[in-house]
Amino acid sequence: MPDDAGLSGRERGVDRPVILCGLMTPTPGAEPRPDAAPLIAHILERYHETHRRDFPEAMALARKVEAAHAAEPECPRGLHDLLAVMFDDLESHQQREEQVLFPLILAGGSPMVRFPIARMMAEHLDVHEQLIRLRTLTHDFANPLGACDSWRALTRICRKLDADLREHMRLENEELFAPLLD
Repeated sequence: MPDDAGLSGRERGVDRPVILCGLMTPTPGAEPRPDAAPLIAHILERYHETHRRDFPEAMALARKVEAAHAAEPECPRGLHDLLAVMFDDLESHQQREEQVLFPLILAGGSPMVRFPIARMMAEHLDVHEQLIRLRTLTHDFANPLGACDSWRALTRICRKLDADLREHMRLENEELFAPLLD
């Protein structure tokens, strides 16, 4: 048995993402999809950057509302924590798209592109489940009677996050990824 048997791949000097990137090098002579570059640019600017701005704002508002209205029955208890988990998951997801998947697509793809696409689409299903929880905690994005300005702002930004994430996932699944899976 080798001396490094109990070590992780990274500890043995093997970096899994580097190996995966090596396996997913573009197919020689592959032609980039002409519509992919503008679509990816749109996704990056309109959705990735917007999520990076909106989630911290929503989390700050959720923390404020949960603290100020903790005794009220309609208080969205746990909303800050849900938003924090969603943002952390989303940032990791977006980084993998930006650093591995999108460059691969722009370079013309590879037969291996199906694997990261399948992973991204599976993660989109997880986001869908998180959005159901978001709707539940915000009472379908309805403000209670007499809601303060912060609560109304929180509801607005949560409704926007829901709509943006749904459209973001639709664009990727149906317009960017689906043609690569045919």
